[in-house]
Amino acid sequence: MTPQSQAKSLELARNQANKMLRNKLSPEGFWEGRLSSSALSTAVACFALDLYESPADQESILKAKNWLIENQNQDGGWGDTDRSKSNLSTTLLCYFCLNGRYSGADQALNHSKDYLLQKIPSLSGEDITETLLKFYGKDQSFSVPILTMGAISGSLGKNIWQYIPQLPFELSLLPQSLYRFLNLSVVSYALPALISMGIAHHFSSPSKNLLLRCLRDKLVKKSLTLLSHKQPQNGGFLEATPLTAFVLMSLIFANQKDHIICQKAYDFLKISQRKDGSWPIDTHLSTWLTSLSVKAVAHDLNYEEQSRIKNYFRQNQYLDRHPFTGAEPGAWAWTHLPGGVPDADDTSGALIALAQLQTGSSDHKVALAGLNWLKNIQNSNGGVPTFCRGWGQLPFDKSCPDITAHAIAAFAHWQKDIIVPQTDQFIQKALAYLCRCQKDNGSWIPLWFGNENAKQCHNPIYGTALVLSGLSSLKDSPLAHKLTTINSHIEKAIDFIRQCKNSQGCWGGDKNLPVSIEETALASYALLCWDQGEETHEAQLWLAEQVMTSMNTKSPLKASPIGLYFSSLWYYEDLYPLIFTCLSLNHPYYRNNDHNLN
Repeated sequence: MTPQSQAKSLELARNQANKMLRNKLSPEGFWEGRLSSSALSTAVACFALDLYESPADQESILKAKNWLIENQNQDGGWGDTDRSKSNLSTTLLCYFCLNGRYSGADQALNHSKDYLLQKIPSLSGEDITETLLKFYGKDQSFSVPILTMGAISGSLGKNIWQYIPQLPFELSLLPQSLYRFLNLSVVSYALPALISMGIAHHFSSPSKNLLLRCLRDKLVKKSLTLLSHKQPQNGGFLEATPLTAFVLMSLIFANQKDHIICQKAYDFLKISQRKDGSWPIDTHLSTWLTSLSVKAVAHDLNYEEQSRIKNYFRQNQYLDRHPFTGAEPGAWAWTHLPGGVPDADDTSGALIALAQLQTGSSDHKVALAGLNWLKNIQNSNGGVPTFCRGWGQLPFDKSCPDITAHAIAAFAHWQKDIIVPQTDQFIQKALAYLCRCQKDNGSWIPLWFGNENAKQCHNPIYGTALVLSGLSSLKDSPLAHKLTTINSHIEKAIDFIRQCKNSQGCWGGDKNLPVSIEETALASYALLCWDQGEETHEAQLWLAEQVMTSMNTKSPLKASPIGLYFSSLWYYEDLYPLIFTCLSLNHPYYRNNDHNLN
């Protein structure tokens, strides 16, 4: 292929990808996408509906169980998605779900036992409990829910509650400002589980301490009132099927089936089940996908499209203190639905998207509120966490590099238009944090994304690419001088990405791993941001080939399960490969110049 034909192929693929992505913009001004169906979500939701015992649910329950059987992996286990490796947690939950009143599951159950016995000494309640608690360590945000479902299902045998940690639901009644000092064993977003499962444990196996038992007896009603106030109007905690189902099963078990919390949670699960019987991990990531899509195709959006998107962001900025986390006004969640919770990554994304659209002075007030929110959530170590400043030391509440770099980019995009007090201090502390947390090989590890084939399931390519692209936003801003303090770290990161490129010129989540569209697109984009275009030619042509194949076969670009949800649940999002491909193909290095592609 001649350089001219290569350039023409890139242009054709770029135009086609942009068209495909723009066509998915809704009339309301957002991209909805589609999250992968989840065996874990399906097992937990199915079990909760079964426990609810409504005659009208039998068809839904049967479809869900059939979906689980059809999507069992060849090794007998289940992964979080239909493209994921089997794992212990999801397989246990599917086992608990099927190990009941369903005669058609015998073969699947026997097969799952073969898998489980490779991971745990036996299927006794004591061995399962010990294995899970050891695996998850101090963080009980997911180990206790799994064990609670096992105990409720009867799969762990009698008297198992004595081996399951009692979550201190009574502590949830203390002021939110004190939570970070309590050293709670669950992360901030798991408070509904803390309350509901703490109550279920207390109901089944109350403390032998008379004073503590009496105290908890008196605080059950108040705790449920608090939980009710934190429940969104549509019933779905965080729009998350697993969390909502865990709450429902726990309260049903504790004789609270008639409580309004259960009725609303039940309604949420019913309406969110898919036609094939499955459930995703969350309803959708509309705000997140919209900010990513704007970054990818902002130059192609017409005035009417931009206006719709701007209105979407304006309407979905939180203007009041959030009841779930107590977050101050000014931020955005990952979705506009009631179960969303303000977070730093989506706030940065929304701010950058607004800056890239044709905004006017009326958006300055919106942006100022968002930037101040980001500034105030910064941790003392200089990093930016996801939800709550200084909540604790559990992994999903810590500062993380990709979210920190995203926040830096948000400030950089607005620096010419808005003066935010103490911005210099924010940037300086954030850059110092990034220097400290960079790995010896030059990579950064992201929090909410991973790779099942990598060591510890980390995704250093994703994390490093996001940090590099975020920092590149400083280059053309009044804050550009700040980069001198981190130049050597940037060079190490660029070298890391270059060294991880495979013989095809593409990338997986780390060196010598299978390539994916998402990781190739993001790695090549990061290099383009730092004037490394010559390193991306093969990747760009490979991405173009994927787009044209998608167009010719009328099938979407294949998404990979690189996303990590709450409690490290894997997911893939159908729009990620298209969005990231558009982002990379639309970089000015290729879009605005006729380069000689050799």
